[in-house]
Amino acid sequence: MAFDPDLADRMEAQLRALGAEPIRKSMFGGIAFMVKGNMSYGTSREEMHVRVGPDVYEAALAMDNASPMVFTGRPMKGWVTVSDPSDLTDAEIAGWAKCTLDFVRTLPAK
Repeated sequence: MAFDPDLADRMEAQLRALGAEPIRKSMFGGIAFMVKGNMSYGTSREEMHVRVGPDVYEAALAMDNASPMVFTGRPMKGWVTVSDPSDLTDAEIAGWAKCTLDFVRTLPAK
């Protein structure tokens, strides 16, 4: 399995609870959630990838199980990877959902 469907459902539910209308998109062997055409967060393998933006990037890296998101061999500034996301509580997922929405909602819709 490329991603945990239960985790994806929980992630989507938290975005919806915060008033977003996410669209699921298959990406990177997993699922990404698009908000007004911008990628917010997603899951693949046993990781969650969260777009937090440059202003809170360092603070996000200090969170439990967070590390720089590395894609094509380079860290992606403004993105973090959360390991073992299936172990997160709904409240912890809600925290990541709020974090990504706080940034993604500043971007123009695509």
